[in-house]
Amino acid sequence: MSQTNEECFDVVNERDEVIRRATRREVHATGLWHRAVHVMVFDASGRVFLQKRSMLKDLSPGLWDSSCSGHLEAGEDYDQAAGRELAEEIGVRLSPGEAPVRWFRVEACEPTGWEFVWVYRLRYDGAIAIEPSEIQYGEWVAPAEVTARVAGVPASYCPSFKLIWPLVAERLKFG
Repeated sequence: MSQTNEECFDVVNERDEVIRRATRREVHATGLWHRAVHVMVFDASGRVFLQKRSMLKDLSPGLWDSSCSGHLEAGEDYDQAAGRELAEEIGVRLSPGEAPVRWFRVEACEPTGWEFVWVYRLRYDGAIAIEPSEIQYGEWVAPAEVTARVAGVPASYCPSFKLIWPLVAERLKFG
């Protein structure tokens, strides 16, 4: 954190290499490349947990998103961020050193908010405890239903989720 207690992120180049640090405000205001994670949590029946973002969020408030997602803090790696976001947003606490499985990577682009994103996959059948400051509501949804919902009402979904979900759906068909 900076002296003003504002979040700081690692700013990266086109190869996702850290080149400096900047505040969250600066990164978002100027479109600097930075890093994020999305975790798709699936239950035993293959449903995915989706969250409706809190209206308190500065980006995409009230829109549907991945099971959990978030920025990497300055100095944090992708796996650490995935575990931290799972615990903070939906109360899923993994064993020390455990992380969800890295599934695929998305290059920084406008729909991701200029974030390099690692998408993770986790099979989880325990209780979900949503953090109200992060999430307004959450539900388990069959993948085919997610695809139909995104196609039917795309404005209800975060831009990054609309980019990531077809890549998830394609991987679910073949693997």
